[in-house]
Amino acid sequence: MRARPARVLRTLAVVTLASLVAAACDTGTPAAGRSTTAGPPSSTTPAAPPTTSSPSATSSATTTATTTATTTASPSSSTAAASCGQRLAARMTPAQRAGQLLMVGLQPTGSASRLAAQAKSQHLGGVIYLGGWSGGAASMARISARLQQGAAGSLLIAADQEGGQVQQLKGPGFSQMPSARAQSSSGVQTEEANVRAWSRELARAGVTTNLAPVADTVPTSLGAANQPIGRYRRDFVPGSPKANATYVAAFVRGSLAADVIPTVKHFPGLGRITGNTDVTTVGTTDSTTDAHDSYLQPFAAGIKAGAPVVMVSSARYSKLDPDNRAMFSRAIITGLLRDQLGFDGVVITDDVGAAKAVAAVPVGERATRFIAAGGDIVLTARSDQAGPMLGAIARTRAASPAFARQVDAAAARVLDLKARSGLVTCR
Repeated sequence: MRARPARVLRTLAVVTLASLVAAACDTGTPAAGRSTTAGPPSSTTPAAPPTTSSPSATSSATTTATTTATTTASPSSSTAAASCGQRLAARMTPAQRAGQLLMVGLQPTGSASRLAAQAKSQHLGGVIYLGGWSGGAASMARISARLQQGAAGSLLIAADQEGGQVQQLKGPGFSQMPSARAQSSSGVQTEEANVRAWSRELARAGVTTNLAPVADTVPTSLGAANQPIGRYRRDFVPGSPKANATYVAAFVRGSLAADVIPTVKHFPGLGRITGNTDVTTVGTTDSTTDAHDSYLQPFAAGIKAGAPVVMVSSARYSKLDPDNRAMFSRAIITGLLRDQLGFDGVVITDDVGAAKAVAAVPVGERATRFIAAGGDIVLTARSDQAGPMLGAIARTRAASPAFARQVDAAAARVLDLKARSGLVTCR
């Protein structure tokens, strides 16, 4: 993805926060869910209640991360070819680098000020709006500014703004977006223009990242029986990965033209399963997709169009990795996505906070296993899970130099993304 200027409409607070991180690069000072079976997936229903982990457990995990940060060497920045993200990461403590790898959810009933304070104390890299917001763009802009001002660092602020039944942000200033299926009826050029206009609405609301487009292809023989995608008409063109590829690329181009980060999802595809990974483990194994499947075309097209972020699904793919769900699979994230498709950007999970597909995995391991597989940003709908995740990252880092290098590389990729989006700068 080519370098892009900072948004004209980004608030003064974000510029100030970016300068804090940039100062760390210059001086060495550290820079200061989903659905039910009766409703649409991803973003239109509130996340599950907080976990029962006590405040002391979270505090202990944060303390562990901080302690480890003082005893682990930072990544080298001596090479002249080091990227902005690598240079920024080299000036951070290990705890700060780990924080860059977490994106946590904020519900309409939650407190932006409280979450901003948490983001500051835990060095979190991102926030996602969940649960459906109807106050309009001006209201969201104020909330986004509050998050950025309180977090003492430039956040990635995300939303699921696909269209149809998966549109997180509504109200004055936000267009009513049709479903992807309906979007495809207007043609590729119109789609790109529409997405550019919709993305500008997100930018005015302080949203930096759209968790769209959907690149999954649902076979016509499965149709609405595909619970995560087909049921809600989230795919552009049923049964045609080639046609889907053209619309995925158009969506990516439209987003980038408005300086909003698009996210191609859900790699390597949710079109061939029947169960929704948000609410069940049943019917969530794809026994068809392989490393040379035509259903990978839309993902490849999105990457070629410049998509800087790819979301990995939590389904299983028996021909690719029979032992691990995609987000925990090195064969899928590193082998297929990075090595075979040549993607060198940021890889993000689908929700690991409230999703039933990963409920049996201990909270901390949801983060460490994803990072070990080659991933970057762990997305959890439940902000109270950040502490246990950071604690697990710190402990695993202390025990494994190889894992420590993976954390550092992932943090640099996230910071490079922020630099290309104008959120942080390197002088």
